[in-house]
Amino acid sequence: MKEFDIAYPIRHTPSEAELRQAAGRALGVRPERVAAVRIVRRSLDARGEILYRYRIQAAAPGETLEDYILPPYKDVRGAEPVIVIGGGPAGMFASLRLLMEGRRPVILERGKDVHARKADIAALNQQQRVNPESNYCFGEGGAGTFSDGKLFTRSSKRGDLREVLRQLVAFGASESILTDAHPHIGSDALPRIVERIRQCIVEHGGEYHFGEKVKGLRPFSDGLHRAWRVSCESGASYKARAVILATGHSSRDIYRYFASQGWPLGCKGFALGVRAEHPQSLINQIQYHGKFQPGMPAAEYALVEQVEGRGVFSFCMCPGGILVPSVTAPGEVVLNGMSNSMRNSPWANAGIVCSVEPGDVPDYDRYGVFALLEFQHSVEQAMYAFTASLRAPAQRLVDFCRKKDSQGLPRSSYQPGAVNAPLYELLPGFVYERLRVAFAAFDRKMKGYYTNDALVLGVESRTSSPVRIPRDPQTMCVPGLEGLYPCGEGAGYAGGITSSALDGILVAAAATTR
Repeated sequence: MKEFDIAYPIRHTPSEAELRQAAGRALGVRPERVAAVRIVRRSLDARGEILYRYRIQAAAPGETLEDYILPPYKDVRGAEPVIVIGGGPAGMFASLRLLMEGRRPVILERGKDVHARKADIAALNQQQRVNPESNYCFGEGGAGTFSDGKLFTRSSKRGDLREVLRQLVAFGASESILTDAHPHIGSDALPRIVERIRQCIVEHGGEYHFGEKVKGLRPFSDGLHRAWRVSCESGASYKARAVILATGHSSRDIYRYFASQGWPLGCKGFALGVRAEHPQSLINQIQYHGKFQPGMPAAEYALVEQVEGRGVFSFCMCPGGILVPSVTAPGEVVLNGMSNSMRNSPWANAGIVCSVEPGDVPDYDRYGVFALLEFQHSVEQAMYAFTASLRAPAQRLVDFCRKKDSQGLPRSSYQPGAVNAPLYELLPGFVYERLRVAFAAFDRKMKGYYTNDALVLGVESRTSSPVRIPRDPQTMCVPGLEGLYPCGEGAGYAGGITSSALDGILVAAAATTR
């Protein structure tokens, strides 16, 4: 087998014959003697002529191309149960792995199914009515369901990403996610995929229980083994020898419960900042060097700068996307971004956030392991206190950096609305200063990025969990709590759909050894 690269103009998709011609040249054989050829990666190159660059695998005569074969899902009716708390990416893919291993997943999701969840999200956007159990963070599919659906991860140690991508394709995602360098699905397609995953789990004997907010976790002995009893606010309870805790980065009540039991927790750094929203046409102009034409993909960007020893970087960049309220309780303002599969809105948005460590907030030391959690919440509350609504405090970008009040705001995709505000005062001082320096530096990397045609809105704060639930690297259990397996973003071990899914798979494999 040989791998090689070829490039074609962006409007040209190479045919099988062209791939075989290129493979024959690479292998030194006639095209008809090439045993097999396939595209394994496609990336966009806008440095000169706008091209798609393809990484190709080709097999010489007598060779074959190995493919990834998913283990089959087993019928688990009557099999030993494993309780999975949370139906987001970590919980869903943990459950799919449990099916492969012959265990019965029992999923407890505090929120609603994906269709009922849409009504609560509409009320959140249009009426500013917050349902603490059903919103952009909580409900079937977790925070990933209504997002850009990015599937890119730098995580290479958790497991084989192909297992996640192949399953997503099997449940309806485009096969392009198998080859694109920066694959995504889109919030218009994700709900259908999430629903099909649930249907698969139920058809094979697994269980889904919606509206089951966990309030208690109690270890007990069943006479032969140590087991867990999980109680919910509904009054229902469930028992199993293994519990996978996949609650997501906004389940603050789980952290409080751990603390009330004296169970181990740790403070963990996270990132906080603003959402920057530019006209997508401007980002296209910058990134394509003035060569953008209709039909080309909406341009993306990734930016990073070191300021005062801390990273300031773009987070969850959504080309052709919109801004959404990611609050999980009344009295707070939190923003995130999402985009549909076509990425065709007039706006581009990204979180521009700076790393925050415990040493940055000494005034919160009194909260112990909850220092950064309390800091995070206080900033979200400060945004709400200024607007007394879900409207977001906002400024034009240059005005923000110059501490100058904006005279009117550009149109925004954020449906609850933006309010002209001294955002430079509402943010913690050290966060503002790092953002101010970084924005100027970003313009040197993307000339034209630093403009008053862009809007910055507060606050982007749910980048990851500010608390970590420790786990033993060998057993994957919480130390001293055999059979309790924390995973995903909520436990502090992932950041995004794919890394959460991979962590869920990793933990599910460990849970089946009990």
